[in-house]
Amino acid sequence: MLYNPFDPLFLVLVLPAMLFSMWAQHRVTSSFKKYSQQPTTKRLTGAQAAQAVLQNAGVTGVAIEKVPGSLTDHFDPRTNVIRLSESVHGSTSVAAVGVAAHEAGHAIQYANSYAPMKVRAAIIPVTSIGSKLSMPLVLIGLIMSMPGLINIGIILFGAVVLFQLVTLPVEFNASSRAMKILDSSAMLTREEVPASRKVLSAAALTYVGALAVSLAQLIRLIALSRSRR
Repeated sequence: MLYNPFDPLFLVLVLPAMLFSMWAQHRVTSSFKKYSQQPTTKRLTGAQAAQAVLQNAGVTGVAIEKVPGSLTDHFDPRTNVIRLSESVHGSTSVAAVGVAAHEAGHAIQYANSYAPMKVRAAIIPVTSIGSKLSMPLVLIGLIMSMPGLINIGIILFGAVVLFQLVTLPVEFNASSRAMKILDSSAMLTREEVPASRKVLSAAALTYVGALAVSLAQLIRLIALSRSRR
């Protein structure tokens, strides 16, 4: 079976990657919760921090909106809008400022035509198809002994892995841009910068964890395909 928990490759590759991903998710949640209790000296809200980062980088025309939920923050390049969660938009915490600045970093990437972001945007259509059809195609191919169908599924899943791989430099670069501006503009004090960086570093690990799980699963799928030949 595709998800046989007793498969050696599942135990050696996929399970450790899943555990790492779960740990990364726990770390970002706990880090955000911890530093959400630490207000910034200048009392900037997340929305104000995002706007200040954009102004510092000379980027205009980006809207900032509030959306429901926690850690639902994202930048939408289709509408050129930064959407900040309720726990970030109006909060003056070190965590909120860091997260908001990170999303502003994505807007700066988009304004500057950052290459990895353009590549990621270009493969989104294939990735969307791959995330929905890859596993069903592989499963049907295994059940019906159709190597061609298995290969198509693996190729589509490979597109998902490629998307996650390209996402890493996009996320790390956005955080790097954000932290440089937060530090150089003195929006955060020298004592507050490391705390904000810890939140963003923890968030970055979640993308590493997601890639690790997908890469391990891809290797496993290829091995399963070869074993059926």
